[in-house]
Amino acid sequence: MRAEQGTSERSWSWSDRPARLGIHIARELMIRIVSGENPVGTLLPNEAALCETFGVSRTVIREAVKMVEQKGLIRVRQGEGTTVNQREEWNLLDPLVLELVIDHDSNADMLDDVVGVRRLLEEEMARRAATRLVEQDRAELSAYLDIMDREGQFTDAFAQADFDFHEKLMRISGNLIGVSVVHLLHEEARRSLRYRGHPSPADCVQSNREHRDVFEALVGGDGDGAASAMGKHIHNQWVHRRDT
Repeated sequence: MRAEQGTSERSWSWSDRPARLGIHIARELMIRIVSGENPVGTLLPNEAALCETFGVSRTVIREAVKMVEQKGLIRVRQGEGTTVNQREEWNLLDPLVLELVIDHDSNADMLDDVVGVRRLLEEEMARRAATRLVEQDRAELSAYLDIMDREGQFTDAFAQADFDFHEKLMRISGNLIGVSVVHLLHEEARRSLRYRGHPSPADCVQSNREHRDVFEALVGGDGDGAASAMGKHIHNQWVHRRDT
C-alpha cells in the first residue's frame, strides 16, 4: 500500500466500501506519517484534498482521520487543520503504530528501545521468579534448556524452546502486565528480520549458556543474580544481531 513503492492508494478493493475503506485509508495516512512523507509538525492535506487523493467521500476521510488521531499521530483543531504530532505523543503501545514505526526504523533506534524495555521487564520478572520457583517449574525450565542443547542450532524446536523458557519464567513471576507488554513488543519486533537475525550454531550454543546462567541463579534463589544474567542475555543477543 505504500505509494513510494509504486502501489496506488486504491490498492484496496472497492468491495470494502464503506465498512473497511476508512481503515485502509487510516493505515495509508499512518504510513505517510511514520515514513516522514508527512513530517512531524506539518499539516496534513485538508479534507477536500484527501477526498480527491483517495477518491472517497468526506465521511470516509473523517472516519480515517479520527482513527489516526486516536492513535496519537495527529491533532485536529477546528480552523487550524490537522497537524502531525511529535513522536513522543504517538501511542507506541498500539500494535499498528508500533508495527509501522518498526517497519520504517532504518537506524534500529526503535528496536534498541524495544529491546531496552524488554530487558528491564524481564530482569525484574527473573528477580521475582527466583522467590516463587517450585519443583515443577524447575523441571519444565530444565526441559527447555535440554531441548536447546540437543538441537544445537536454530531449528523450529530450538526457537520454540527458547520462547517457552522466557514465557515460563515470566509467568512464574506473576507479573501479568509485564507479560502482556513483552508479548506486544516481541510480537511486533519479530516481524523485523534485523530483530530476528540469522543465529549460527555457535550463537545458539552461547545463547543457551546464558539461559543456563539464568536458570542456575533461579534454582539458587538468587533474584539479583537471575536478573543480572537475564539482562546480560537479552543485551548480548541483541548487540550481536544488531551488528551483523
